[in-house]
Amino acid sequence: MRNEVLPLAYAKLRYRLLTQNGEQGLWRRLSKAERAFVPESPDNISRFKFRDLVTYTDDFSLENLLGQGGFGSVYKGTLDNGQIVAVKQLNRNGSQGTKEFLVELFTLCVLSHPNLVQLVGYCIHRNQRLLVYEYMPSGSLETHLFGIPPNQAPLSWYLRMKIALGSALGLECLHTNKTRQFIYRDLKCSNILLDEYYNPKLSDFGLAKLAPREGDVVATPTIVGTFGYFAPEYASRGELSVKSDVYSFGVVLLELITGRRVVDNTRPSEEQNLVGWARPMLKDQKKIEHLVDPLLKGHYPREGLKQAAAVAILCLQDAPASRPMISDVVVALMELAIPPEEESSTSSDLGESSQQEKALMRGKNKILEGEGSTSSNLAESSQEEKQLMKQLMRGKFKVVEWESSTSSNSAKRSQQEKLPMPQKYKTLAEALQWALEPVKEEDEEDESNKG
Repeated sequence: MRNEVLPLAYAKLRYRLLTQNGEQGLWRRLSKAERAFVPESPDNISRFKFRDLVTYTDDFSLENLLGQGGFGSVYKGTLDNGQIVAVKQLNRNGSQGTKEFLVELFTLCVLSHPNLVQLVGYCIHRNQRLLVYEYMPSGSLETHLFGIPPNQAPLSWYLRMKIALGSALGLECLHTNKTRQFIYRDLKCSNILLDEYYNPKLSDFGLAKLAPREGDVVATPTIVGTFGYFAPEYASRGELSVKSDVYSFGVVLLELITGRRVVDNTRPSEEQNLVGWARPMLKDQKKIEHLVDPLLKGHYPREGLKQAAAVAILCLQDAPASRPMISDVVVALMELAIPPEEESSTSSDLGESSQQEKALMRGKNKILEGEGSTSSNLAESSQEEKQLMKQLMRGKFKVVEWESSTSSNSAKRSQQEKLPMPQKYKTLAEALQWALEPVKEEDEEDESNKG
């Protein structure tokens, strides 16, 4: 009741606060507990009139249509002060429209972070529900990763890792916010928006859910989200936790590495499911490079690829307890997002991607701006973790096979294979030590003897 009924009641209360003219008088009548849970309207969030939004978007013309989703359409608009915004008009016929409006409005009133899209204002007019966001000029990650036209340069490796890091920072804000922790439930490429410097910001919080106390799991009767990004325990048993978001992040990271959609029915049957296709190659050092997006044309660091693959392995574990916290993922990705100075100063063979590299160098620190945007775990990393990171970057480790919880009748393990990762580990270094093992010189000799 505390986790389900009360939050919904407070969300409805918040809705009344926003829709009644006597907002200040109603606010004074709230109890201390209600005031602590439902914050006052921030000064930077405005209430727009519907007729003004019609003018700003040119009567919601098709020329200003930025995209469409299950909950409504998004239009580009220009305010009186010249600010360009994105106006999301919720579907009036959708059963989830009002609920999504309440959840997203409440979430963005509570949270503020450089890697979360900023809410400019809202509009409530009869049966119309609209949200006004900051405009993200580079669109969604999906448009830069899948099916790009021949004249468009692909995202470079370092931009992909920068996007992964920024997305992890935004997810960390949701999971560790001091006021209230949230489970995102809808992390996917189309919900990751990019600004002019390719800094990512998470959007669409209509499916967000209040997270339980640390270690607890929420049982949900209805599975919502996008197929392919579901964690196994959520898809099969409806069990939801912050580790469900970590699994979804592992899928997004795999999409960034491979340039493939999580589900692609246009490919051969054995390649349609990205996670199932990639797992055999993630466990074999000699096949890891077969995962990389061919559009990169070999322009990526081999050691960085190994570490990114190791992070993906940890996030995609079947057991929730075996997945790292998103704060640990931030630590692991930090070194991968910044390109070497000598590489960033030279032109790239990918043509226009050199401009993207310059944009990265100009805006590389933007993902860390603002209070609370830097992971506290990064500053407190142990010497063991730092030493492990150095070894990883030198390429002294290789990815090995992990045991899936759903596998059966598995063959006998060789000497190089390992037992499943322990359910809990104390540090990020211990988790990566499990996922990675030193390259042994005897391996090549054994293979030559077998030949």
